[in-house]
Amino acid sequence: MDIATRTDLTTLRQALEVRLHVLRSEIRDAELALQADPAVELASVTDQKDSAERLQEGALVEAQERRDLDEVAQIEAALHRLDEGIYGDCVDCEEPIALARLQVQPAAVRCAGCQGRLERAAASVSRRVPPR
Repeated sequence: MDIATRTDLTTLRQALEVRLHVLRSEIRDAELALQADPAVELASVTDQKDSAERLQEGALVEAQERRDLDEVAQIEAALHRLDEGIYGDCVDCEEPIALARLQVQPAAVRCAGCQGRLERAAASVSRRVPPR
C-alpha cells in the first residue's frame, strides 16, 4: 500500500462511508417508489403512450437501483480491504494504486494501468461480438 499518511486513509474511509450512506438512502427511496400502490397509477393511465412511459420510468428506477447496489458492494469491499490492511493494492499486479486515483475513485481495485488494459480488452471483445 502506497498511501502516504494515516490522514489519507482516514479521509478515504470517510469518503467511502459518506458515499455508502448516500447510496443506501437512494436505494431506500427507490424501493419506496417501487412499492407505491400500482392500482392507483393504473387507474390514471389513459392510453398506451402513458402506460409505456410508466413502464420505462419503472425500468429506469430499477436499473438505477441495481447500479447503486453494485456500488454499495464495491464500497463495502473497499472498507473491508481497509480493515484488513490491504486497501490500495491492485488486485491484478499487486502494485500500489496511486493516491490520486483513490481520491477520485476510493473503491478502485486496480491501478490505472491495469484498469486501462481491462477496459481495452473488454472493448476489443465487444467489437468482435456481432450485435443481435
